[in-house]
Amino acid sequence: MSDALRIISPGPCTTVQDLGRFHAMHLGVPVSGVMDDYAATFANRLVGNDPGAAVLEMTLAGASFTALAACDIAITGAAMGPRLNGRPVEQWVSLPLAPGDVVEMGGAENGCRAYLAIGGGFDVAPLLGSRSTYLGGKCGGFQGRMLAAGDVLRRLEAPLLPRPKRLPWYPIYPETIVVEAIPGPHHPYFGAALEGFFSTVFTVSAQCNRMGIRLDGGKVQRDPGAPESILSEPVVPGNVQIPAGGQPIILLKEQTVGGYTAIATVISSDLWRLGQAKPGDRLRFSRVDVDSGQRLLRQWVEFLATPLPC
Repeated sequence: MSDALRIISPGPCTTVQDLGRFHAMHLGVPVSGVMDDYAATFANRLVGNDPGAAVLEMTLAGASFTALAACDIAITGAAMGPRLNGRPVEQWVSLPLAPGDVVEMGGAENGCRAYLAIGGGFDVAPLLGSRSTYLGGKCGGFQGRMLAAGDVLRRLEAPLLPRPKRLPWYPIYPETIVVEAIPGPHHPYFGAALEGFFSTVFTVSAQCNRMGIRLDGGKVQRDPGAPESILSEPVVPGNVQIPAGGQPIILLKEQTVGGYTAIATVISSDLWRLGQAKPGDRLRFSRVDVDSGQRLLRQWVEFLATPLPC
């Protein structure tokens, strides 16, 4: 373990995250973890880490920091125009840093969240098997909070890469996002509106964070006599709830229960797309069945495990 980075400017919301904690929801502790497992996984693989190593997640704009030791980093996800000692550098490649190097990042030009991995992974104390920050509970990650100027991050020991790594391909995050979703669990309450829900193009509102995304656009109407709310029950990331006003809310990774009826659930292999949705983007749901969702998830897991072509 050694000091690795000193934060100069943290950006609006920079936290330490990994792939999340999946075995504590019965304790009232949500999954948390990275919003875009695609970008975070390949950031880690570019610096030789296990995909589950802790990374920095930066939302809407990136952090600036000074390297305190020689290390390798990789920045993936939303395009944020990183600069190393004042000169532009690429994302989706590994970058060797020397002590004293300064990395500065700007605002997101494509997508919403960027990820920074460091060789060895960031060293923060695990909580319930994960190093992810749960902001709502003020626990996990770096002191249970967003990073601030002056914070010093440590990393686990790892050898430096013998040569840089790069990906010849990476995603472009569109302003119209299409996600696959399965009807339910309460879709019978929306029989007359279900087809319209799957054909409507919604807009991501300014009310979006790690807990969820509120959508603007056509209101979703319940069938006559259907309840507006239900007894609170467990939820999963991707549940699409319809509150009394009819504007959908997509639940993300910092909730464990919900009390609104859910018309659909975004499949697990498309959650990363939601992690890159920013206010003003358009979003549409494409209907799939459970078997198709499971098949797509198997393909997604295989894709994330694909050897790097470098």
